[in-house]
Amino acid sequence: MYIVNCEALWYNVRMNIVFMGTPDFAVPCLARLLADGHAVSGVFCQPDKPKGRGYTLTPPPVKVLAEAHALPVYQPTTLRDGEALRILQELAPELIVVVAYGKLLPAEVLALPPHGCVNVHASLLPKLRGAAPIQWAILNGERETGVTSMQMDVGMDTGDMLLTWRTAIGDNETAGELFVRLSALGADVLHETLAGLLAGTLVPTPQDHAAATPAPMLTRAHSALDWSRTAAVLHNQVRGLNPWPGATAELHGVPMKVLESRPVEAFDALAQPGAVLDSRKRLVVACGQGALELLSVQPAGKKAMPAAAFLAGYARN
Repeated sequence: MYIVNCEALWYNVRMNIVFMGTPDFAVPCLARLLADGHAVSGVFCQPDKPKGRGYTLTPPPVKVLAEAHALPVYQPTTLRDGEALRILQELAPELIVVVAYGKLLPAEVLALPPHGCVNVHASLLPKLRGAAPIQWAILNGERETGVTSMQMDVGMDTGDMLLTWRTAIGDNETAGELFVRLSALGADVLHETLAGLLAGTLVPTPQDHAAATPAPMLTRAHSALDWSRTAAVLHNQVRGLNPWPGATAELHGVPMKVLESRPVEAFDALAQPGAVLDSRKRLVVACGQGALELLSVQPAGKKAMPAAAFLAGYARN
């Protein structure tokens, strides 16, 4: 849990801010606003959701942090029935900060604060607009990504850009690992963005809409590995879908998630895609081009294990 010292003032001017965010990715940004001494008058996040085997109603991570700092929390199911607007009018924010909230803001909300609405988005806009930019950066084989702050408009991640910070993507970095790095980077970008807005030094830059690419929400329909594709593409799929929804395959008749992999040279150039090339000490599968060594797997109904452990168990059966 993030607990911050709200007495640390980084700006000469404190702003009255409403924060809108829901998942873990947004937590460092809210924590940074508090550490920077801004007056967060309200926090909006998605409603609690049932989780786990017992379907226990669980608050989103942003709500947990907000309640730890005794901040008012609002969880409307919609922003379009007038009630959310009424609450915001009472809170009278100078600025609304939005980070992975999960809802589009209607025009009347966008127009409410005098300094507008600022969004922190985990991509190099206009690339990867949408719900899953971190995962799609890896799925698409991008070598770098970053975080962009922007002034919001009524579109999906279409507003004028304020600040962009870049970072390289590691060859074997998973979406989960990149998520952690970009969430921390996002807090720094938000800090610098608000400092620039207060100083009047940031010049909004319109996006090149013709260069925009999508980053739609992922589902389990994206999981199955198609061995006719290249080893490099499948490696990106394994990384980009880790931890969720996970890349899946069936080998030796066993359905499994593939958690970790690496492309290798194919041992048999004539092997059909999907053929297991080596199942003695290494689990190597032929692809449309090259081969993919599976390093860590999770057979259905079992815990994650190194591929060698799976092979040892398979040999005993």
